[in-house]
Amino acid sequence: MTITEEKMTFQAEVNNLLDIVVNSLYSQRDIFLRELISNASDACDKLRYEALTKPELIAENSTLAVRLQTDRDAGTLVVADNGIGMSRDELVTNLGTIARSGTSEFLKSLSGDARKDMTQIGKFGVGFYSAFMVADRVEVVSCKAGSEEGWKWSSDGRGSFTVTEAPGATRGTVITLHLKEDAKEDFLEGWTLRKVVKSYSEHIGLPVILVGGNDGKSDDETLNTASALWTLNRNDITEDQYKDFYQHVAHAFDTPWMTTHYRAEGTLEYTALLFVPSEKPLDLFEPSRRQHVKLYANRVLISESCEELLPAWLRFVRGVVDSADLPLNVSREMLQNNPMVSKIRTGLVKRLLADLSKKANDTDSWLVFWKTFGPVLKEGLYEDFERRNDILELARFHSTASDTPVSLTQYLERMKDGQEAIYFITGDSTEALRKSPQLEGYLARGIEVLLLSDPIDEFWTGMVPSFRDKPFRSVSSGAADLDTIACEDSKPDEEKDVPPTDQMDRLVAVLKGTLGDRVKDVRPSSRLTTSVCCLVSDEGQMSIHLERLMRQHRGEKTDGAAARVLEINPGHALIRSLAARANEETTSPALEDAAFLLLDQARIVEGELPIDPAAFAGRMARLMEQGLV
Repeated sequence: MTITEEKMTFQAEVNNLLDIVVNSLYSQRDIFLRELISNASDACDKLRYEALTKPELIAENSTLAVRLQTDRDAGTLVVADNGIGMSRDELVTNLGTIARSGTSEFLKSLSGDARKDMTQIGKFGVGFYSAFMVADRVEVVSCKAGSEEGWKWSSDGRGSFTVTEAPGATRGTVITLHLKEDAKEDFLEGWTLRKVVKSYSEHIGLPVILVGGNDGKSDDETLNTASALWTLNRNDITEDQYKDFYQHVAHAFDTPWMTTHYRAEGTLEYTALLFVPSEKPLDLFEPSRRQHVKLYANRVLISESCEELLPAWLRFVRGVVDSADLPLNVSREMLQNNPMVSKIRTGLVKRLLADLSKKANDTDSWLVFWKTFGPVLKEGLYEDFERRNDILELARFHSTASDTPVSLTQYLERMKDGQEAIYFITGDSTEALRKSPQLEGYLARGIEVLLLSDPIDEFWTGMVPSFRDKPFRSVSSGAADLDTIACEDSKPDEEKDVPPTDQMDRLVAVLKGTLGDRVKDVRPSSRLTTSVCCLVSDEGQMSIHLERLMRQHRGEKTDGAAARVLEINPGHALIRSLAARANEETTSPALEDAAFLLLDQARIVEGELPIDPAAFAGRMARLMEQGLV
């Protein structure tokens, strides 16, 4: 029989990744073995689940394991499993494209410095492709459970791979690594393999066996305990064991920031071993918002990523949940409406929030966590009414009164006499917000304002009415309610140098008439102290920042922005001069130019373009000419 060989090229992203892996040095190359063993373990878990409804898939070989075998003469290391296996199409898809979520985005962040990039690759793990750190050729023979067809995948990691039929292949996957010369002295030694397995794969749920033992001629040797770590008493587990298991289950390389391990007993029993990473996962802000907590029933994997176990705003959590009360034949489709899963979810969220609350007492550590995962946790303010107050207690915000983020409890303790609301402002960055003219009246009165720069802030502030009976209020929307709070170190209102009321009324009328429907209204401002003008949203109107985010999301241009309220500062010298001039003449080219320049200036401060950039440039030139010529 003639066996045909089909040659294919890698996806572009894989080529980029392999180019770095093949041509660079890396100090912790043993990470490849953890990745391959983890993949083998997942394959066995998938088979165990499929066999619940199709027992014939596992009947001939029911003892699932991962086997390592060395051949000194050939210079090869074999990693084999008898799990679910792969079909031809799965081999091409899984090994020829970036299948791991987040890896493609990670590649965009590579610096171009080979050594630095290799450190990053090792830090985040690259699954199967990490094999090319130690091998100059990799062969994969796989046979899908229930199929009699075997397939062989082979590549040197240099741009292409081949796929051929593999007659006689048995269920599972056999990966043969033809080791590089500098890798043979390490990864053909039994003691090295034992050390790596102990470090990274000690508590995966199936045995990792070194075929032939240390010298290749003795009895087979099991290198790990093959016991599910979550089933052990937490008092018998060391921090290193927790770390190793976290790195296995999360395919991560960092140290967990928080570990939650407990057993719930009562009408519904389950065990949870959950981890909060110390570093931001690559797929944290992907639109799918996937969960990464595995669900087991009596140590049988039911779902690798159970969306029903935790809400999306806790998607940074990694780990496993195992319940003896879940039926083994529960399907993934049934999980969504399963009342037991719903009860487990309630218990997990309650426990995680309680543990996070304890960790929040360590201010320095908590601020590091909040910087990493705060934007995700705040999604719960918008989505989870029941847990809203719990999340608000954990939240930390930048503010005008502190160089470090503050809690809402601290904010309430610092509220001024007569202050009845929690004030905030939203924008693209805290640095830009600190310079906003809309803050001036509040700062003059010593009122602390929260500076909210995460996109989610625009949404939750519209959904959360208050905290401990104090309403949230935007300083950039509606009229400023500052009359009940006295200014610090300023003159009383009757002593302020402002135009007479009739002159201000005439100026407002001139500005409204000139700007027309480009503004929703023009009014004197109580929120400005040094700036000449600003734009604010009318009561109930979408904020300027939120509208900009929505336009950017839809790909719309700036000129589609809604009309806003233009507030002018009566105490500013420019407004006093304009008011005096408007009192003498109802209209003139100079007043018309001033009206548009005020509006364009206010737009620029808000991060918007002038309404007509060319006209703006012409007016600015005429104004400069009058002052300089």
